[in-house]
Formats: sequence, C-alpha cells, structure tokens
Amino acid sequence: MQLDRLLQSQGFGSRKECRQLVRNGWLTINGETVEDPFREVEAAGFTYEVDGEPWEYRETAYLMLNKPAGYECSREPMHNKSVFALLPDPLVGRGVQPVGRLDSDTTGLLLLSDNGQFIHALTSPKRKVAKTYRVTLKHAADAAFTQKLLDGVWLNDESEATRAAGAELADPTTLLLTITEGKYHQVKRMVAAAGNRVEALCRVALGGLALPADLAEGEWRWLSEAELAQLQG
Repeated sequence: MQLDRLLQSQGFGSRKECRQLVRNGWLTINGETVEDPFREVEAAGFTYEVDGEPWEYRETAYLMLNKPAGYECSREPMHNKSVFALLPDPLVGRGVQPVGRLDSDTTGLLLLSDNGQFIHALTSPKRKVAKTYRVTLKHAADAAFTQKLLDGVWLNDESEATRAAGAELADPTTLLLTITEGKYHQVKRMVAAAGNRVEALCRVALGGLALPADLAEGEWRWLSEAELAQLQG
C-alpha cells in the first residue's frame, strides 16, 4: 500500500494532507525519515512514527476507554465535553464511534470502533449483551432489595416489568447490577423503582470483557485479540 493511502486509512487526513505530512518529514520508519508519499509498504504489522508518536497499522479500530464523568458520548456534545476529546486526532479522524452510550455522569468501560457490524452486534437489543454496573446507592440495601430487581420492577411507560439479569450487593451501599437491555436511564430508573437512589454509576463489564484495573479514568487503549474474543464469545 502507498504511504499516503495508508496514512489516510489511519485517520491522518485526506490523501493530499497525508502526502504533505510525509513531504514535510514528519513520518519516520524504523528511525529513518521518509519523504516519498508514494513509497509502497506492506500494511499488515506496519509500524511507524508521525511527529514522534508511534503507531501501528490497524485495518479496523477496536478501542476501550475508561470514561470519566462530565463527558458525553457524542461528537457534538450539548452540555459537557465530548469523549472524543480524550482520543488522539487520528482515531477521531478515522471515524470511530461509541459502542452504545454512557450518560455524562456515568463512568467506566466504553468501547469504540469503526466497524459498524461489531457495534451492531454489541448494541442490538436482540443480542441481549450483558452490561454490568457498579452502583453506589444513597441508602443501605439488603437482600430484599436485590430480589426486587431480579423479580422485576415497573418503569413508567413500560408495558411489562423490567428484570435485572444479575443483582448482588458488594456492601450495603454498593450494588453490582447486570442488565441486558439499553433503556433510557435504565439503571437509575430500576433502582428508583425498587425504592433507592443512584449516587454514582460505573460500567465495569460489557459482555465477557471487564474494565481493566490498570486503565485509569480518561485513558484509552487498543483491545487485544483475547479481549475481542471475550466479546465475541
């Protein structure tokens, strides 16, 4: 693949902009500055640096982000910053999108990708992909509270009870709640319907993938092959 085409596919701009990037001497390969934008390279496994930043060619982008509070899952946020402000420009440029959305005050595991089929597979209601949240409760709860969530609670404008796929208390005010739907403010509404209130909310797992303990709030990284397999399993 020609370097200008490769850089374009990785989000560094239009082909014209990528040619100029190379001609300006911003691209290095194995420590060597390359100024020919038409140079042919093998894309698979190709590593390079742009303006001193290391990159590896990836045909498809699969990312995880530990979302902080105060960020919206939108390119055009209404009241807060965008989660895209936490990503390098080339990832934004190649068109990654959130896999589902987290409210601005909700923290935790957020996946992003430029693979529409991957996004659909994890967000389609028919797939019933499990999402687990760590919920900080306003009032101490007991086993009767978690049983209400498992048996089902009635939400406004819903024609049937909404049931948790899992509900477990880590301590009296910390609930691990698993749901398989994606209704509007679902966790907050379920907890309220069961007689409590959400003080803080963090998504700690999606499908078979848990939020890594070493990924700090606001940080992102590429998903590994093993993590992709966990999601697809």
